[in-house]
Amino acid sequence: MKCAFCGYKETKVTDKRDSEETTRRRRQCLSCIKRFTTYERPEVNIIIIKKDGRRERFDRQKLLSGVLKACEKRPVSQETIEKTVNDVEAELRSYGAEIQSQTVGEILMEKLKHIDKVAYIRFASVYRAFGDISAFEKEVRLLKRVS
Repeated sequence: MKCAFCGYKETKVTDKRDSEETTRRRRQCLSCIKRFTTYERPEVNIIIIKKDGRRERFDRQKLLSGVLKACEKRPVSQETIEKTVNDVEAELRSYGAEIQSQTVGEILMEKLKHIDKVAYIRFASVYRAFGDISAFEKEVRLLKRVS
């Protein structure tokens, strides 16, 4: 693997740790001696079927972006956000090769509901395309009933 600092083509792995969804490797460049960390995760080959019938490959970055927006300026750690995205991704793999985009949204909303209620409402407002304040109020009432 190329060095992240100098671009030299040879590095050595000084530490490796496996977690549920990723493998973390601590590397050291054989030229400049600097250390850096890489993460490996399995590729997800899932097709998302959009509301209009289009098909797209699953994009982890798009999912992460949605969670980051929902959790912006909320007391939710980056670690919790990453774990949430990993959990959603793992659940999607159990559905098979194709999945409706609505299902992805529902899975994520269920996770957000248990992490941060405001983040849940933020995501729901975009995902469900709330048109007015009554839609927000209805969702908040439902959320209060479940809590």
